[in-house]
Amino acid sequence: MKTLLHPDAGLVDAATGERLTGRELATRVADLAALLDEEPRGLVFATATAELDSVLRILAAWEANRPVALLDPQITPAALRDLVDRFRPAVLLNPPTLVDGFQPASAGLGTAWRRTGPAGRAPHPDLALLLTTSGSTGNPKLVRLSRAGVHGNAAAIAAALGLDGDEVAPTTLPLHYTYGLSVLTSHLHAGATVLLERGGLTSRDFWAAVDRYGVTSLAAVPYQYEMLRRLRFAPARHPRLRTLTQAGGRLHPDLVADFHGRMAEVGGRLFVMYGQTEATARMTVLPADRLPAKLGSVGLPVPGGTVSIRTDDGAETTAPDRIGEIVYRGVNVMMGYAESDADLARPDELGGVLATGDLGRLDEEGFLFVTGRIKRIAKVFGVRVNLDDVERSLGHHGPIAAVAGADRLVVVVEGTDPDRLAGIRAEVAAALGTHSSGVQVRGVDALPLTPTGKPDYRLLEAEC
Repeated sequence: MKTLLHPDAGLVDAATGERLTGRELATRVADLAALLDEEPRGLVFATATAELDSVLRILAAWEANRPVALLDPQITPAALRDLVDRFRPAVLLNPPTLVDGFQPASAGLGTAWRRTGPAGRAPHPDLALLLTTSGSTGNPKLVRLSRAGVHGNAAAIAAALGLDGDEVAPTTLPLHYTYGLSVLTSHLHAGATVLLERGGLTSRDFWAAVDRYGVTSLAAVPYQYEMLRRLRFAPARHPRLRTLTQAGGRLHPDLVADFHGRMAEVGGRLFVMYGQTEATARMTVLPADRLPAKLGSVGLPVPGGTVSIRTDDGAETTAPDRIGEIVYRGVNVMMGYAESDADLARPDELGGVLATGDLGRLDEEGFLFVTGRIKRIAKVFGVRVNLDDVERSLGHHGPIAAVAGADRLVVVVEGTDPDRLAGIRAEVAAALGTHSSGVQVRGVDALPLTPTGKPDYRLLEAEC
């Protein structure tokens, strides 16, 4: 497989100060890849922490043409055992707990274990990466991503954002999450530097590292932008920081305009993006210079990709203002899902075509606007209500989530003031033209979030 690493790419561990660039980085990766070649063939499981050794092992697995499943470092022992039983990996890299049926692997691989019993089915030769779907709980399916998809999307993102060797990007998101991983892959592809930082946006150490290492961009999801607003983020305090990117869900247009304005004041840029794990990472990017004229849009397809709208009659169109399911085509579309090791041997099942499950429309210039999810529907007294529309209409109230209850709509907001909750309930009922008894508004101190920063709808629905 063609290497993901540009000859000038670099990694810096903010906690230790260790830096690897260019030939030294490539050599370390190649040495680890050679050690992996001595281990049993098959799938590699790796917990994805923002630490130098962890990232080097992931890069080595790709260099050795070994498919790697990236796991949450906080995965529970039971969940890990379930995944091991279903997918029968040959090697475990840095597992958070010991698993029966494995013994220590080569010492040079660090905390690594090799399978002692029979391995699972041989993976398909095109398979490079497995990720859990966003918000997966219980027994998650894994998304099968090809080598061509990982490389192609890294190159497309780098081109869409104009990345070059001068860029320095920190790890603001988990590496087992497609958006966080795409920051790593796109910057390494472009010959840029990735700063492995584990403190998070609320940490003083994080902002000290931003200035110490000359960070040029930040990637964040909507809840992190809410956090940055509360932190009174001012880009003028960080002279090298001139690019923000946003994905991972819809950011309220008021916040998009706010952060676009903050960056524009210092000659900086905000890119709004749209993607799914099933498309490796990014599908569209809104060019920074089209804000605020295209406020609400997620932009144009990344290089090599196309977008169309599938209407209710099953036809696909690029005509403006036709609402339907967003269909994406590109090399970065997944090969398919996997629920066990048998699925890892399957070839590409989608042929580069992804029906996203999202609703949207294109404007006259081909800019995409995402309007909701196909299945995000509740019924209130028999009337269908789009939950995404409800959330958009109430966005001015701050963090909010709408879920379906038993023949009613449940709106969960942050804050517990009774008068405010009653006002929101009346507002929703009036907007829907229904009796207020069909709407419940619950106040919480903080919305429960998935590891990727989206509202945890499954948990909220379970509490209804």
